[in-house]
Amino acid sequence: MGSDIAQPATARPARPRRPGPHYKWIALTNTTLGVLIATINMSIMLIALPDIFRGIGVDPLRPGNTSLLLWLIMSYLVVTAVLVVSFGRLGDMFGRVRMYNMGFAVFTVFSVLLSATWAHGTAGALWLIGMRVLQGVGGAMLLANSNAILTDAFPARQRGLALGLNQVAAIAGSFMGLILGGLLGPIDWHLVFLVSVPFGVFGTVWAYLKLHDTGIRAPARLDWWGNLTFAVGLIAVLAGITYGIQPYGGHTMGWANPWVICAIAGGIAVLIVFCVVETRVPAPMFHLSLFRIRAFTAGNVANLLASLGRGGLMFILIIWLQGIWLPRHGYDFERTPLWAGIYMVPLTVGFLVAGPFSGWASDRFGARTFATGGMVLAAATFAGLEALPVDFSYPVFAVILLFNGLAMGLFASPNRAAIMNSLPPDQRGVGAGISTTFQNTATVLSIGIFFSLMIAGLAGSLPAALTHGLTAQGVPAADAAKVAALPPVGVLFASLLGYNPVQSLLGPHVLAALPPGHARYLTGRAFFPELISRPFSDGLSVAFDFAIAACLVAAVASLLRGGRYIHDDRAGPRPNTPPHRLPAAARRTSPPPERRPGPGPSKGS
Repeated sequence: MGSDIAQPATARPARPRRPGPHYKWIALTNTTLGVLIATINMSIMLIALPDIFRGIGVDPLRPGNTSLLLWLIMSYLVVTAVLVVSFGRLGDMFGRVRMYNMGFAVFTVFSVLLSATWAHGTAGALWLIGMRVLQGVGGAMLLANSNAILTDAFPARQRGLALGLNQVAAIAGSFMGLILGGLLGPIDWHLVFLVSVPFGVFGTVWAYLKLHDTGIRAPARLDWWGNLTFAVGLIAVLAGITYGIQPYGGHTMGWANPWVICAIAGGIAVLIVFCVVETRVPAPMFHLSLFRIRAFTAGNVANLLASLGRGGLMFILIIWLQGIWLPRHGYDFERTPLWAGIYMVPLTVGFLVAGPFSGWASDRFGARTFATGGMVLAAATFAGLEALPVDFSYPVFAVILLFNGLAMGLFASPNRAAIMNSLPPDQRGVGAGISTTFQNTATVLSIGIFFSLMIAGLAGSLPAALTHGLTAQGVPAADAAKVAALPPVGVLFASLLGYNPVQSLLGPHVLAALPPGHARYLTGRAFFPELISRPFSDGLSVAFDFAIAACLVAAVASLLRGGRYIHDDRAGPRPNTPPHRLPAAARRTSPPPERRPGPGPSKGS
């Protein structure tokens, strides 16, 4: 309601600085570097976790340490999901480049503090979690403002290519982190965090010297209530999901835990309060009326669902490779984390090939065809993965991964370009933040969903398989029953961490009492992978069915995004004017400037 209140002179939009002819490429290379190191750090710990836990002297498989393991994985993701909208809004108000530069500096400082960890035991783990949270603050500043800086710097006819390259860096970075973590962790676990420092220092200095704001800046009062309710609500939901996949009482998962139920329900209630607050404050953190733009809404719904399908895939494939396929093909359990990252390279190659092409092509033909086709192809690749036997032929697996990467690349670049093109200039930061929040929140959700589906699949058949397999090798019935009664999440974590599962689950005392030949067989590369192949396959099918459904619904959302929509930057909106109250020219779709025949919607899909 306060959007129509006259603004004081100090609240007039800042006049954008005229960029030089090469500035857009400087903005592209710098923001791509920023997004790359921010997303690499989302996954770099996954493969290196065994080395990190050994370095600080913590056994992550002990029941009391499960939450430490989960929060080391999830804290960075949760922070970036929660804060990108706030930092995007601050960028709209005070300058996107200013917030971006600060993000580079914050990210670099806490990367140094992570690499300088001196504590051991639980204190060391808590220090790492705290520093990861603060490193995530810097990552959120980078992710929130990079797309808006690019949208300001590039003309509409080239935004698809620019945002496509940036988006490919974001997605590829999450897979590159796996390989980097696998390479650096065995050398020295401190290097996992230290590797980001030189790039952070270089990027900070380069951004400070070369980047400048070229977009509209609309200073306004900070929406404290909006920021607070959004942060509290989303943190509660994501924390509830994180604890939901942990065992509770006699249950294999914690979805019946009253704390989890209250956190999720309470978080949703606070998010509803946030929506009410945003309709009543003079300068809202986020204009909910942006969702009246069909291209923006459809693009974000498709982004959420695509991220749900893609987010858990990385964890499922790592467990599949590390826990079953690599040991059965001669790799020691300790070596499986690195090789799991290497064997997933075709997925990254697919992103790198399709992303720039689809971004370039969407500038000319629109986003709908590429985004819709990409999601249909992604669903087909998930069906192909589901059809594979657990002990698959790698060339077939690699081809399917390559096409999955191509599919996600075909979708991601045009979809992000369509979202950013639809936004008014003074709402690009917060709009990009909402899009990134959808994506990062979906990643956390997908981990909860995929792990839950896998655990549910394993819980039905794993206990009997473990009991029969262990007793057949001479393990006392009481010890076998004790192992079989352990929550399946322990088996998944053992596989994810590259530990020898039977050795970790049985313990040295039970193994020492067995005949040497039986002990060697139980802890060898064949027993455990063969034992869990069938239960794992049951859980895998359910998880892939969910991914197929998510991708197909994302394809429908992409198809319904409407014709090509490019916001007309020539219509200068007043500060804090909701999109549905902008002048008609500001809402009208227009083709690229060099072939603009006049006002009116452009053709295209």
